[in-house]
Amino acid sequence: MKESKLERVIERYKAGDVRAFDTIYELTNRSVYFAVLYIVRDKMSAEDILQETYIRAMRSIQSYEAGTNFTAWLARIGKNLALNHYKRAKREIFADFDTDAYKYGTAEAEIPYLFDLAAKILDAEQYEILMLCQVAGYKRREVSEMLGIPIGTVTWKNNEALKKLRTYFEKEGRS
Repeated sequence: MKESKLERVIERYKAGDVRAFDTIYELTNRSVYFAVLYIVRDKMSAEDILQETYIRAMRSIQSYEAGTNFTAWLARIGKNLALNHYKRAKREIFADFDTDAYKYGTAEAEIPYLFDLAAKILDAEQYEILMLCQVAGYKRREVSEMLGIPIGTVTWKNNEALKKLRTYFEKEGRS
């Protein structure tokens, strides 16, 4: 149902209704954001790349084929931009000692640590499903439709990801 609504809104945007962008963004931004965040592992960079993703996508919206998975199309654009950013950033040398501040301080600062940890111990699909289900608040049915995989697979991968994280924290004595 969400996909058919999204397809109708995309057609409105292609026809010149720029107000349709708000709905397109609302229906797709979380999926694209977490796909990008998985690669760059930096919230601010992920937000910048998310904006650039939508700018590029809306400029080339006419090349999108109706009936295919629009969210996946957007995520592919975002992932490509994120990979370019990652490659560029890898060549830079940073002298910012606050980047690991979460290791020393407040609970709020531990959130990036949890995302980094999840990205390290989970495979890409488990991470994406975990972020969409647990962080972004999508229902497993919605994630199934977005990613084009069966709901049982989404449920299983979500549960496996949670088990891996739980096991890691139990080993570390952080339960």
